[in-house]
This record gives sequence, structure tokens and C-alpha cells, in this order.
Amino acid sequence: MSGASRSYVVALTGGVAAGKSAVSGRFQALGVQVYDADIAAREVVAPGTDGLQAIVARFGADVLDAQGTLDRAAMRRHVFGDDDARRALEAIIHPRVRAWLHDHAIADRGPYCLLAIPLLAENLEHYRWVDRILVVDAPETLQLDRLVRRDGIDEALARRMIERQASRNERLHLAHDVIENTGDEAALGHAVLKLHERYLALALAGR
Repeated sequence: MSGASRSYVVALTGGVAAGKSAVSGRFQALGVQVYDADIAAREVVAPGTDGLQAIVARFGADVLDAQGTLDRAAMRRHVFGDDDARRALEAIIHPRVRAWLHDHAIADRGPYCLLAIPLLAENLEHYRWVDRILVVDAPETLQLDRLVRRDGIDEALARRMIERQASRNERLHLAHDVIENTGDEAALGHAVLKLHERYLALALAGR
């Protein structure tokens, strides 16, 4: 996807509770368009989409609520503890999310845009077309503390959530750039601004 005819594309990722939303919000405040995989996952199964039709065809109409929208609680019950069902759901949603992100990045007309992809390390083979990878990093002890406070869960569950993702080292190995998000707002703002200037320069250079 390189070239001056479209936006330079930066993929933003990081572990759970590392602070990806805080970072993407600061880029947005600078006028950068952020396309979020979590938003894409909702868009591709909205009423009237072929994604929702495919889910109904596979799992039945009881996964819809009274308004014809995907009932996420019912869907979770279908796939809970059933690996085949979970894989079938992922086979419907994940390719559509990737296509949604690609289409939006291609259509973007800013100097550069960000793709917020929580599970980038686990799906890197599908995102070889991005220009650069930015990892938001935080010590695991800080992730645990944030998760416990954010979600109201115990430390054991928080630890399992972290362990289900790619390791911190795996993510850092992919990174072109790293933001250490330890909770210092001033430092975070400075890091984002510095990267914003770098990405603008890279976009201008057509790299």
C-alpha cells in the first residue's frame, strides 16, 4: 500500500489495559483518523449486512433481538465452551473486519491514519500491508492493576485475560515504535506528539 496516493498507515496495538484507547484518543485530538477493529466488528454485523445474514444462517435466528440486531449475550452463550462454534463465528467476523479496516485505510485522505487492532500480533499475516506498527506497552503489574480496577474482576481472572493474548515480548518484537504508558499524562502527550511529527514526515516522504 505504499505510495503518495493514499494515507500512510500505522497499526496501533498493545496488550489489554495497556492504554491503547488513551493513545488513540490523543492522536484523534491531533486530527488523525483512527479506524478501530472493535468498531469494525460491530459494523460488519449490523442489521442488513451479509455478516449478520451469515451468522443467522450458521447459528439460527435466536441470536437476534427483537429489533433484528445481533444479541451479543445470546451469541456468547452459543460459543461459550464450544471451540467449533467460536471458530465458525470468527471465520465470519474476522475477514470482514480486516476488509473493513483495509477499505477505510485505502479511502482515507489524511497524511496518515491509524488502525487500532488489539490482536495484531496474533493476526499479523493478514496485516502485512500496513506501513508501520506502534505498540503501546505497560508493565504487566500495571496491566493487572488497571484490569482489576477497570472491570471489577479479581487478579486471577485479570492474569488469565493477559495470558490469553500474545506475550509482551512478541508484541515488542513487531514494533517500529513503542509508547511506554505508565500513567504519566504529560509523558504520554509528549510521546504521541513526537510520533505524530514523525509519521507526518514519513507520510510526506512517501515511505
